[in-house]
Amino acid sequence: MKRFAWTQPTSLASAAAFAETTVADAMVALRPDTHAGHGAVLQAGGIDNLDLMKEELLQPNLVISLRAIPGLDKIEKQEASWRIGAGTTLMAVAGHPAVQARFPALATCLNQSGSPQIRAVATLGGNLLQRPRCWYFRSIAFDCLRKGGGHCFAILGENAYHAVFDNEVCAIVHPSSVATVLVALGASVELTGPNGATRRLLLEDFLVRPKQNVRRENDLQPREILTAILLPNPSASVRMAYLRLGEKQAFDWPLVDAAVILELDASSVCRQGVICLGAVAPTPYRPRAAEATLAGKVIDVPTARSAARTALDGAMPLAHNEFKLPLIETVLRRAILRAANPV
Repeated sequence: MKRFAWTQPTSLASAAAFAETTVADAMVALRPDTHAGHGAVLQAGGIDNLDLMKEELLQPNLVISLRAIPGLDKIEKQEASWRIGAGTTLMAVAGHPAVQARFPALATCLNQSGSPQIRAVATLGGNLLQRPRCWYFRSIAFDCLRKGGGHCFAILGENAYHAVFDNEVCAIVHPSSVATVLVALGASVELTGPNGATRRLLLEDFLVRPKQNVRRENDLQPREILTAILLPNPSASVRMAYLRLGEKQAFDWPLVDAAVILELDASSVCRQGVICLGAVAPTPYRPRAAEATLAGKVIDVPTARSAARTALDGAMPLAHNEFKLPLIETVLRRAILRAANPV
């Protein structure tokens, strides 16, 4: 790890003014033959930044800690939504009574993310902004597309844990399981600049596909801070579930995960269904055709099975990850049934 300076501002304005680059841009600017630090980057819990810095993939001149800025760890009800500060730890979000009561799928996902030690430090915003876990991307020996190189090594390489959808340009999977649930819930992000101006956009639109920009996973701009996640308050008729399957069910990233949100009428007929799949594409993946098969149906085993099969439409497995297809079908079918019939 290279030497760096450290600052801990106490206001959003001063933190944003320091943040001259994003982590993604700093990594692209740092070529393999370069040993000098580059830029100033933001840090909340620091879980991912520290990993990248130890591997010398990220070498900032300055690290800007957000821990001393008041208000970034608040969870509060607004008129039609809940506002969760981006600096709130995963453990605090999972344990909040409102999250457990209104967003049980989110609480379930958070409680299965990382270890208790990581959940006590990692923040919600940092989890959404973490960089991919592809082993080619994480190795300084491979100058891949996402780091500014000219080749995606995973497409023809070791790709067992990589994408089966939207994998033509870059085969990463999005590293955040929490993003899978938040996209399904229709979450938005709040981004604040140095002059205090904010912009809000759907999380689904904030996340960037490789065809849009292969060198970044989101639309965070220099001198901009992710300050909050906004969740629409669900109606009483909404049911939800989150399921994941991994090689290790604890302390590990999933092979496949699924979040399902169902709006049911008084006869248990589905008015609308939202499905989001994780660990299968570079961004959380919405199989729209599968969602459409749920509308107007009673959610039973045949309906869930049909939707799960439809969700595989358009899959393009690579040489070593076709095993993900039956996993997707199984996890999604079970998630749909669990959402409709919560235990």
